[in-house]
Amino acid sequence: MAVMRKRFSSVCSSSSAEEDSASLYDSVPISATDPPSEQEHPHADLLCCHRVQDSLLSSNSSFTGYRGILNWIIILLVLTHAHLFLENFIQHGFLIDVKKVLEHLIEDNCNWPSVNLILAANMFAVAALLLEKTQEKGMLSPTNTHCLHLANLGLLLLFPAAVIVHEPTISTGGAFFSLWFYTALGMKLYSYQETNRWYRQAHLTNAGTDKNISVAQKAHSEHLTLQDLYYFLLAPTLCYQRDFPCTPKVRINKLLHRLLEMVIVIQIMVGIVQQWIEPIFQRSENSFSSMDITLRVEHLVGLVAPTHFLWLLFFFLSHSYLNFCAELLCFGDRHFYGDWWNATTLITFWKNWNIPCQKWCHRHVYTRLVEKNVPPSRAELLVFLMSAALCECMIALPLHSCRLWIFLMMVFELLVAVFLGNHFQGNYGNGLVWLCLLLGPPLAVTTYFHDHYISFPHHHHHQSASSPLTSDHRLPSTVFLQPH
Repeated sequence: MAVMRKRFSSVCSSSSAEEDSASLYDSVPISATDPPSEQEHPHADLLCCHRVQDSLLSSNSSFTGYRGILNWIIILLVLTHAHLFLENFIQHGFLIDVKKVLEHLIEDNCNWPSVNLILAANMFAVAALLLEKTQEKGMLSPTNTHCLHLANLGLLLLFPAAVIVHEPTISTGGAFFSLWFYTALGMKLYSYQETNRWYRQAHLTNAGTDKNISVAQKAHSEHLTLQDLYYFLLAPTLCYQRDFPCTPKVRINKLLHRLLEMVIVIQIMVGIVQQWIEPIFQRSENSFSSMDITLRVEHLVGLVAPTHFLWLLFFFLSHSYLNFCAELLCFGDRHFYGDWWNATTLITFWKNWNIPCQKWCHRHVYTRLVEKNVPPSRAELLVFLMSAALCECMIALPLHSCRLWIFLMMVFELLVAVFLGNHFQGNYGNGLVWLCLLLGPPLAVTTYFHDHYISFPHHHHHQSASSPLTSDHRLPSTVFLQPH
C-alpha cells in the first residue's frame, strides 16, 4: 500500500502542468527497477485532480485576466450614473443651452478686452526677437541682453494681471484664457532666450578659427526670424530648439478627426456644468468658508463625480487640441503625456501628467538649480512649490479670490506622497493616486467656482423661483463668462 501511495504521488507530480508548484512538496522517488507498466498508471489523470495552486484573486496569484471584472465595473458605473442623470432630469428639467454660452462670450458690445489683451502679446514676442538680433550684431553685451529679456518677461507676466484686475468689462472666461495664454507665452519666451544663449555659447566653444566663428554666427542668425519664432510659439511645446522634428505632410482626416473630438468634448463639458453642477450651486446660500462642516461635506460629496468627469474630459480635450496643433504644423514630437493612469505614486503621476510642462521645468528650472549646487531633493521641492503657486494664481486671479485652497491641496498631496508612498505600492498605490485625483485639486478648483457663483445677485433670484422646471435657470458657464 505504501508503494502504491508513492507511485500515485509520483504520477500526480509528473502529470501536473505546474512543476514549480508541485515542487513545494518532496515526493518519494520510484525505484528504477519498477517495471514501466507500474510507473504509468492508466487512470493517473482521474486519480490525481489536485495540485498546489493559489486562488486567482489572492495576492500571491500571478493571474492578470481581469478584463471581465473591468467590463462589469464599467457597466455598473454607466447604470448608476444613468440613474443619477434621470433623477437630475426629473428634478430640474433640461437645462443645457449652448446659446447662452455664446451670448455671454461677447464682452461689452463686441469690444472684447480679452481678445485685445491676447493681440497685445505680440509686442512681447517681437521684443524678444529684437533683443536676440541686437545681441547677434554685437550692439548689446550678453549680460545686458539677459537683463532686458528678464525685464520683458516680467512685464509680460504683470501686464495681463493688471488688466484683469482693473478692467471691469473683461469676462471671467476671457480672463482665464488670457492668463493661460500669457503664462504659456512667458514659458516659451524664457526657453527661447535661454536656448539661444546655449546655442551661442556652443558655437563659440566649437569654433577654433575666426572663419569658423563667422560661419557659426551666420548659421545662428539664420534662425532668428519671425517665421522660426512664431512656429515655436504656435507649436504644442514649451521648450525651444532649432529644427523641430516634423512629419512629412498634414493628414486632413486626422485633422478633422481631432476637430470633431474637440467639438463633442466641449459640448459634453458644457452639458455637465449646466445640468449637473449648477443645481448643486443653486442650493447653496453661503460660501464654503462660511458653511458648517456637515453642509460642506454634503456639497463636496455631490461635486466629486461631476468634477472628476470634467477633469477627465479636460484631459481628453487637451489631448485633442495638442494633437490638432501638431498635425496642423507637422510637429513630430507628440509625447504630450505618459501612462499616468497606471501611476503607483503621486510623484510618478506628476511626471507623466503633463510632459511639456514637466520637460520645461526640468530643463530650465531643476537643471539650473542643480548647477548652482542646490541639492536635487530641494530642487524638486522648489519646482513643485513653484508649480503649485502658479496653479493657484491662474485660478484665483481671474476669480478675484485668493484662498490658497489649490496650493494647500497640492502641498497636502506632496505630504501624502512622502509619508504614505512607501506603505501603498502596486495596485494599492494606484488606488491612492486615483483617490487623491478624486478629492484633490480638481475639487478645490470647483469650490472656487462655487463661491464665485453664489456671489452674483441673480443667484438669490433663482432660489426664489417657483419651480425648477419653469424658472429661467442661468448657467454656471454664464457666470464663468460674465464681466466682473
